[in-house]
Amino acid sequence: MDTRTDATVPRPVSAGPEMEALGRFFQDVTWKGVIHEGGMGPGTPAMTGIGHSTSQVIQDGRWIVVDSEQDQFLEDGTFVLKWQLHWVSGWDPEHREYRAVMADNYGHADVYRGRVEGDRLVFESIRDTGPRLRLTWDASGPGVITWRNEMAAPDGSWFLIEEYQMVPAQPWPPRSGRPTIPEHGRRPAAGSGRPGGRCARAARRSGSSSSTSRPHAAHRGPR
Repeated sequence: MDTRTDATVPRPVSAGPEMEALGRFFQDVTWKGVIHEGGMGPGTPAMTGIGHSTSQVIQDGRWIVVDSEQDQFLEDGTFVLKWQLHWVSGWDPEHREYRAVMADNYGHADVYRGRVEGDRLVFESIRDTGPRLRLTWDASGPGVITWRNEMAAPDGSWFLIEEYQMVPAQPWPPRSGRPTIPEHGRRPAAGSGRPGGRCARAARRSGSSSSTSRPHAAHRGPR
């Protein structure tokens, strides 16, 4: 490649401080919580969700990938289903905001835009792509990340689908002061349980009348 060609070929972007800010919300976590009655669609019962998420960095730190699983049970302990989510999020320099894509085992595939507000990370599904969902990670409490999945009602208000207290596998920040999310190819074994993974769920699951990170068919996001 000569000097002239080398100067005109666009180069990949480097990961910046925005990715460091994002990393604290996507750790290896486990959780147990409640999916509210009607949260996965009209007439659906309340359920207990037990899940786990694992996270890894790809493309030299430009994206964080979260894989999540959650088992759901009726109040009497009867197993209902296993929900699985794949979530990829990172900083989009062109749009100057966080973006995420998700796919789950209900066949949902969605794009989200996000922002960091102090100790909170908020992702919302992009309008006109189906039911509107809002996923929130709150890392303000010690040793826990609170994850909420909400869906927009016809009047524009938000109603809660589910909420979990996610417990990270290790404290944040690590003692070295550097993110411990592994690079692709060095991914740790999945933990047990999980409402987050999140995923890092942020992504959606089927099961709610509109869609949400567990929206109608309950779209759901990474924990």
